[in-house]
Amino acid sequence: MREEILFTMETPYRRPLAVRGWYFGNPERRSLAVLGALRGNEVQQMYICSQLIRALAAMEENGELAEDCGILVVPCANQFSMNVGRRFWAADNTDINRMFPGYDQGETTQRIAAHIFSALQGCSYGVQFTSFHLPGDLLPHVRITETGYERAEEALDFGLPYVILRRPHPYDTTTLNYNWQIWDTQAYSLYTRATDCIDQSAARQAVEAVERFLFAKGLSRRAVPAPQEEPSLLREEALHSLLTTAGGLLQQECRPGDRVRPGDVLGEILEPCTGAVLEQLRADCSGRIFFAHRAQLINGHEAAFRILPD
Repeated sequence: MREEILFTMETPYRRPLAVRGWYFGNPERRSLAVLGALRGNEVQQMYICSQLIRALAAMEENGELAEDCGILVVPCANQFSMNVGRRFWAADNTDINRMFPGYDQGETTQRIAAHIFSALQGCSYGVQFTSFHLPGDLLPHVRITETGYERAEEALDFGLPYVILRRPHPYDTTTLNYNWQIWDTQAYSLYTRATDCIDQSAARQAVEAVERFLFAKGLSRRAVPAPQEEPSLLREEALHSLLTTAGGLLQQECRPGDRVRPGDVLGEILEPCTGAVLEQLRADCSGRIFFAHRAQLINGHEAAFRILPD
């Protein structure tokens, strides 16, 4: 294991931003790059990387990494926002994951993205532990942006319950996942249940998923038991989004993973001051809850639940 400062940048009013990476295996090879927290509230994603570093260090010490395997893990690339409790870049509220591949002469977040991309570019595989753009809880899964360069079936090797293939919108072209693929890296975004708090069970599942992937690709000799549930590959548009018609307090009656039938009450929207029921949210199909809005306040015309139909 070798620790290295990948790059350093000056930041306003605070110490310089020094992004560190941990290298494992053959230093001449670039097999896998793993990125954790890119946003200031991604505590779980940083924690997963810390546990992955411990697992890879043990594998390296025991000689379980293949000779042609080289791995880089970057647990956190946005300590500045994390230290001040902001999800996006604290100075201008921009999202670094909408700045790739970056521009080294541009705005601060463009330059950070350029440095990150330079450090991660050139690997055969790239894994980003990231968080969902909507505030909520969701089932663990792998998400891939459809670029024409993706090999979606390979994501099944992680052994997570679902692999979601997403057709890119224009704003997706500036994400790390998309640009990794354009520059010849097979990219996978891994989602777990938690974001701003530590979920140890979900973290273990994520670390085991990476270990399982390494074994499947011949990059390690540590076998991980196959998951109990056979992974499924599906397109994002297969998910049914249940939108609210009124804003107010969201009172949930179910959680991700729960099975529902048409007409089941999933939650209610309450008038904040009187508690009157403004709307009942009912399932429109049979299936499993994939996503549930977590914040207690919700706006009208916002996704409260997403259902994975049978």
